[in-house]
Amino acid sequence: MTAIKHALQRDIFTPNDERLLSIVNVCKAGKKKKNCFLCATVTTERPVQVKVVKVKKSDKGDFYKRQIAWTLRDLAVVDAKDAIKENPEFDLHFEKIYKWVASSTAEKNAFISCIWKLNQRYLRKKIDFVNVSSQLLEESVPSGENQSVTGGDEEAVDEYQELNAREEQDIEIMMEGCEYAISNAEAFAERLSRELQVLDGANIQSIMASEKQVNILMKLLDEALKEVDQIELKLSSYEEMLQSVKEQMDQISESNHLIHLSNTNNVKLLSEIEFLVNHLDLAKGHIKALQEGDLASSRGIEACTNAADALLQCMNVALRPGHDMLLAVKQQQQRFSDLREHFARRLASHLNNVFVQQGHDQSSTLAQHSVELTLPNHHPFHRDLLRYAKLMEWLKSTDYGKYEGLTKNYMDYLSRLYEREIKDFFEVAKIKMTGTTKESKKFGLHGSSGKLTGSTSSLNKLSVQSSGNRRSQSSSLLDMGNMSASDLDVADRTKFDKIFEQVLSELEPLCLAEQDFISKFFKLQQHQSMPGTMTEAEDLDGGTSSRQHNSGTPLPVSSEKDMIRQMMIKIFRCIEPELNNLIALGDKIDSFNSLYMLVKMSHHVWTAQNVDPASFLSTTLGNVLVTVKRNFDKCISNQIRQMEEVKISKKSKVGILPFVAEFEEFAGLAESIFKNAERRGDLDKAYTKLIRGVFVNVEKVANESQKTPRDVVMMENFHHIFATLSRLKISCLEAEKKEAKQKYTDHLQSYVIYSLGQPLEKLNHFFEGVEARVAQGIREEEVSYQLAFNKQELRKVIKEYPGKEVKKGLDNLYKKVDKHLCEEENLLQVVWHSMQDEFIRQYKHFEGLIARCYPGSGVTMEFTIQDILDYCSSIAQSH
Repeated sequence: MTAIKHALQRDIFTPNDERLLSIVNVCKAGKKKKNCFLCATVTTERPVQVKVVKVKKSDKGDFYKRQIAWTLRDLAVVDAKDAIKENPEFDLHFEKIYKWVASSTAEKNAFISCIWKLNQRYLRKKIDFVNVSSQLLEESVPSGENQSVTGGDEEAVDEYQELNAREEQDIEIMMEGCEYAISNAEAFAERLSRELQVLDGANIQSIMASEKQVNILMKLLDEALKEVDQIELKLSSYEEMLQSVKEQMDQISESNHLIHLSNTNNVKLLSEIEFLVNHLDLAKGHIKALQEGDLASSRGIEACTNAADALLQCMNVALRPGHDMLLAVKQQQQRFSDLREHFARRLASHLNNVFVQQGHDQSSTLAQHSVELTLPNHHPFHRDLLRYAKLMEWLKSTDYGKYEGLTKNYMDYLSRLYEREIKDFFEVAKIKMTGTTKESKKFGLHGSSGKLTGSTSSLNKLSVQSSGNRRSQSSSLLDMGNMSASDLDVADRTKFDKIFEQVLSELEPLCLAEQDFISKFFKLQQHQSMPGTMTEAEDLDGGTSSRQHNSGTPLPVSSEKDMIRQMMIKIFRCIEPELNNLIALGDKIDSFNSLYMLVKMSHHVWTAQNVDPASFLSTTLGNVLVTVKRNFDKCISNQIRQMEEVKISKKSKVGILPFVAEFEEFAGLAESIFKNAERRGDLDKAYTKLIRGVFVNVEKVANESQKTPRDVVMMENFHHIFATLSRLKISCLEAEKKEAKQKYTDHLQSYVIYSLGQPLEKLNHFFEGVEARVAQGIREEEVSYQLAFNKQELRKVIKEYPGKEVKKGLDNLYKKVDKHLCEEENLLQVVWHSMQDEFIRQYKHFEGLIARCYPGSGVTMEFTIQDILDYCSSIAQSH
């Protein structure tokens, strides 16, 4: 480092008349380490200028160059970062802040110490040294290399002292009086020395002349001291007098403070007493109402309600600290507790009696509703009980145990009442569905439970009879539970639909009214309940105890929302089983009733969910809807199974298969039922399953048919299916409609070709031989030269098929087709017309071969195309 200093002094600072005092090796903080040097310098000529110079080594590394310089007066702050721990980082605040990292802490400290000394000696504006140890600023520069650099100049700095402004001004005035002051300094110095001697002598004479005046001044001072002593004595006497007055004033002030404190305490005491009297005093009228008020009359209920609210306000007063320790307060609170307990018992007992009485009164009205399919109206009962709603709210907030007991008692009494009403209601509905009481016995209805106890016979297998009447065939797909389709008609189904709709329409307002009453009477949160908080399988008796607080504290809001559903489940626990029994009965009467039930139940579920998705009604109807959907799926599965079990007669023609006709009936009925229904998607899925089953089983029956050709079975049944789908225009079965049409067309063509066969058999064989010769390479015009196929042989074959024989063959063909086809589908003329076209096509084919292979022979058929048309027309008309 010493060599670097000498090099820098020699190469950079000496040419600029500067002296290097301190140096530190640094690099910029936070960047790549490009080392440079910070140098503290002073100029050698007066006035002295102090600078901080940044010196950097050249890129080639051969010499150092001066990069930037700052004057010391521009330096505002020196920040050493940490005054306790050793830290090589420091900041210099010029116009901008420069952050440096020294190569060692010792170099940093020496550099900062040098800056501090230069600031003390040369600058009037002091620099702020932040986070710099005070010891570092007070001690001299340590010995060593730093001393060697700064030592020589430090002595010069100590000898030199800058003149102040006044001294400079005096010297300038003195030098102006002596023109030779600059040219002859020695003479000027001698003059100054002489004048200084003269001034010293005058000064001594002046001091000696003022001795008398000094004595006079000392005398005056002595007299002044005596006056001061007298004043101090008077002040001491005054102080003693004031001390006595102060003691008296202190006593008066203390007395006033005690009076003020006593007054303040009295005011506070009065305020506390007024607070207790105003808030813990219950009027005598309220006390009498709580003890003896009439809970049966509207006026008595209103008085008791007001008294209960007043009592609750007194009991809920927020007492101030210390009030609960007062005996009077304790006694009053105990009195309030006794009043609350007494009134709560009286209220609970009265309401229990009301529940019992209302249950008995309501049961007496059941007889008038037993004949009509209506449920008793509970509105008067609810209206009477709602008068006690505010008292129930008071009981809930003051004595939750009794409130909970009343809730359970209400559920117990009302569940029995509703169970009787609902079972009788469903019994009437079942009787109306079956027609008479005797019919109800036929279906195994025993008691009010409505369970189906009749035995279910096995499903009859379908068989095809010779009769063309579809209704006369064996039991159809409607043959469910020992009931045949002939016993049912549209009127029966419409009656069932109206009864089922009336049942749901009666249940829905009943449940909604009871739910609304429970919410208002028991002060529970009815809306925005949490979905899925409790399943229907949880009974209230088993699931409530764990959810409610036995300690008498109210339930949280979420539990209150669940409590409505729990109470509704307990009160209407018989609705779901009764609905399931009614659904089972409807399904037993006619499996197609599941279509009506699915549509009606879906609509009511959708309506209930729009009101409240998590309500008891919505959940219960949703559960029942699952059962209805299962019955609907079962109905579809049974129809498909019966398709698979169908048996055909070996002695009679097949015709339209029963399940094809019954699919038509099912689709027509379903379209009328599901018009604008919410569950249209379920029907579309059922359509897809049924039509696939119909297609598969038609082909199965066609393959097994012995009496009727396969093509006839396929043709007739797919024609019927196509006609049904075209008439009903079921959008989801468009693809199946096209497929049915294609199958009908294909099998019609196949049957025509197969049945027509070769009506001119020998002629067919002859021309097959001709085509074979042509295929072997013989030219068509040379075929007549073949011995077996000459013109004479052709004429012989043609003579065997005169017009009479052709007509006879066509007549036999018509009779054969008539035996194959059924009357109800009426496809005979269609098939006959197709056969006529096919026969004419064969005729034209033969004529073409004669024209090509026997040109100019004059050989022609003995009948013409017009003859064929006349033969076919006369045959069709004759039959």
